[in-house]
Amino acid sequence: MHGMSGKQILIVEDERPIREMIAYGLRRAGFEVREAEDCRAAREQLADKQPDLLLLDWMLPDMSGLELAKLLKRDKGTRELPIILLTARAEETDKVAGLEGGADDYMTKPFSPRELVARINAVLRRSEAGGGEDRIEFQGLALDRASHRVTAGERTVPLGPTEYRMLEFFMSHPERVYSRDQLLNRIWGGNVYVDERTIDVHIRRLRKALEDYGCDHLIQTVRGAGYRFSALTH
Repeated sequence: MHGMSGKQILIVEDERPIREMIAYGLRRAGFEVREAEDCRAAREQLADKQPDLLLLDWMLPDMSGLELAKLLKRDKGTRELPIILLTARAEETDKVAGLEGGADDYMTKPFSPRELVARINAVLRRSEAGGGEDRIEFQGLALDRASHRVTAGERTVPLGPTEYRMLEFFMSHPERVYSRDQLLNRIWGGNVYVDERTIDVHIRRLRKALEDYGCDHLIQTVRGAGYRFSALTH
């Protein structure tokens, strides 16, 4: 399975054998790879040159990957950087915490290199999807596909790549109810590794981002059916 060629991945993992194994698999798939063994080294690398995606281990010696993800999402320069968290823990609460912390995806060890490449490709596609000079407007909320910017009035709404894709999908298909399964297929491309609860987390994150601009009511939960993007109160 091939990676998106020329894309650069920074792997932050303190266990060298695992790091080297991942690096090997990604290079074989056509990615450029850089490595860091802890958060400090990762931040130095990020300051030097930003990669296309960050592969971040949850447990690191100097600070948790989750903490680093939160910091990066707060910083304007790295806010848009796609992050996949790697963890040895499969507990659901951790999964949700990881996504709430700003990761775009989440992988539990052990995983196959093929699965990892699939996930990386999916996240990279989400972060650069779009195409067309289209501008979609809806009740003062505007999404510009060319520049990947979402604005409310004159203000920019900061969104990670997954929330952006989700909003783009909703804004291009307003007034229709989509089940989680349909959203999974349309936004994640039917990625078998993503579970439905992940969708709820991203919906929450999207609502939270829109809340500051008074637009969170546009994303409606339809009990037992899924979600709808609508300006009407149903």
